[in-house]
Amino acid sequence: MGEKIAIIDMGTNTFHLLISNADERGYHIIHRERLAVKIGLDGITRGLITEDGIHRALLAMQSFKNTIDQQGVSKIYAFGTSAVRNASNGQTLVQKIKAVTGIDSTIISGDLEAEYIYRGVKSAMHIDEKSLIMDIGGGSVEFIIGDNDTIFWKKSVEIGAQRLLEQFQKNNPITAKEIVALNCHFEETLLPLHDALQLYNPNILIGSSGTFDTLSDIFCLQHDIHKSAEEIETPLTLDAFEKIYTDLISKDREQRLNTPGMIEMRVDMIVVACCLVRYVLTRHPFNRIRVSTYSLKEGVLASLIDKIGKVNTMAI
Repeated sequence: MGEKIAIIDMGTNTFHLLISNADERGYHIIHRERLAVKIGLDGITRGLITEDGIHRALLAMQSFKNTIDQQGVSKIYAFGTSAVRNASNGQTLVQKIKAVTGIDSTIISGDLEAEYIYRGVKSAMHIDEKSLIMDIGGGSVEFIIGDNDTIFWKKSVEIGAQRLLEQFQKNNPITAKEIVALNCHFEETLLPLHDALQLYNPNILIGSSGTFDTLSDIFCLQHDIHKSAEEIETPLTLDAFEKIYTDLISKDREQRLNTPGMIEMRVDMIVVACCLVRYVLTRHPFNRIRVSTYSLKEGVLASLIDKIGKVNTMAI
């Protein structure tokens, strides 16, 4: 079926590789991989990627290139997001990746990132009523208000979990004073979101991948719910989130790591990420929460399939 396409999401905390067979009829994902690269570590608040971060990025991209070559992939699409687009040496990283691996990378805007995330979530689930989609990255957070047919509003805000962690959480467990400081920061940075929530009044919060995947994993293990790695929408409830949030903010790093469902690549940032989710939930009356395992890379794939279909239609 079709050609093999590789999509690489070079996130602030995690690099993702997705390989798919694709043609105008659709796609079949044949390989997924993620590596905790942490290119934002120690540099994100200063607007740079450290030499160690560049080194980790090059190792990850070479590892991905080895897999891509083994799979016989014909096209590679690599995207840099918040940490890369805001770093003074972001273009340097792109050039080094090209020199070492031969992979061309594109640095995308927050606006385009939000659009791809919407496309990815829509590939995973039918958005049957007006919803707020929220994707918490290490560098930025994308907010999209939409339904299955329309994006009503979207915004990328540079309040990702790595930024919040380095700016606000100095203690483990996090202190009440640090949570107050975080909430004050959200009040200042999320004024456009407040206005959009009032204007469009979404009923559902959809969490896209990342933090929300881990929250769903914790919830499922707590309630003996079995899910497969292939599931594209996974369970979580508003009440369950509140209980998990309360539990996580009371724990130090080691205790969090011992929480069933927690993974090491998420353990440091999950507290500040949960503080952000809770802030949003307390500022607007949502009646439901959903979790999409699909995000940016699946949205890129969906967009590519559309382009393949349009090209083939024009050729007929």
